[in-house]
Parts: sequence; structure tokens; C-alpha cells
Amino acid sequence: MNAPELSRMIRPKPLPGGTVEVIASEAERAALARRFGITAVERLVARLDLGEDSKAVSATGTLEADLVQPCAVSGEDFPVAVREDIALRFVPASGTPAEPDIEIELADEDLDEIEYEGEMFDLGEAVAQSLALAIDPYAEGPNADAARKAAGIVSDDAPRGAMADALAALKKG
Repeated sequence: MNAPELSRMIRPKPLPGGTVEVIASEAERAALARRFGITAVERLVARLDLGEDSKAVSATGTLEADLVQPCAVSGEDFPVAVREDIALRFVPASGTPAEPDIEIELADEDLDEIEYEGEMFDLGEAVAQSLALAIDPYAEGPNADAARKAAGIVSDDAPRGAMADALAALKKG
């Protein structure tokens, strides 16, 4: 297994005091951009407060990133700012394999749970995964409408072309 691109190992006992910052280096940002299939991660900062109870460590705070990604329509690169709240809970692995077909519904106030093995958990990888979930794979840049128009696409909902014309004729007939 490859090492994570952004790794910040945290020992749950004792927890670091205050707010923990995860700031990705230039090399880490470049590796994350490759992993996520985007042009660049220009800035990535997460500020998290860690808390503990008898069974888990919670991490709550914010993730901020400045990205460059290709437009889903035109393919042209454009800047994207990501600002996300993070609410995670790190729990020691139970040793019992999870049942893969069980779907758990979480309420908005519930934290996403991440199991870890050993004496430390990886806060950096959790931040990277949170960023991955925040990236819109179908983001449209400022020139998306012009690219659609140049390609003759009037509407995403309206089929066009010879096949669409033939289907329309069948419906009328």
C-alpha cells in the first residue's frame, strides 16, 4: 500500500492541545492534485479542534483549499475555492470485520467515523479524503456556456442531431 500524500499522524493519548492545523506542502499539494485528477491544489489548510471521550477522538473545524480544475464542459482550467466544515470521529478498530452491505443513515449532527488501527490515527489522510468529497467532478468554468453554444448544444435536456430528429418523427407519427 502506498503512503498517503498528506499524512499527519496523531496519538490519541495525550491529544495535542488547542487547534491543530494541517497545512499541505507544495509536494503534498502536487501529489493530491494527481490523486484527484485536477490541475492543481494551490493551497490546502485545515484547522481542527480535537476532543476525546472514552471511546473516540472527534475532530471538528474547517477545510479551506484553492484549486485549479478543468471545466467539465470546455476542458479549460479555472480556479475553485473550497470552504467546508469538517466533523469526524476517529475510533479504534474493533477487530470485527464490518458488514459491507449495511447502510447507516447519519443525522446532520452525527460525525463521520473513521476506524484506525494501532496507537495513532492519520488526520492528514482524513483531511485529504474530506477535500476529495468536496471537489465537484462536474464543475463548470466561466466559459462553459460559450463552449456549449459553439458545440451547438442548446440545452442539456434537449436531444439534438439525426437520431433525436428520427425519434421526434416517430413520436409524431
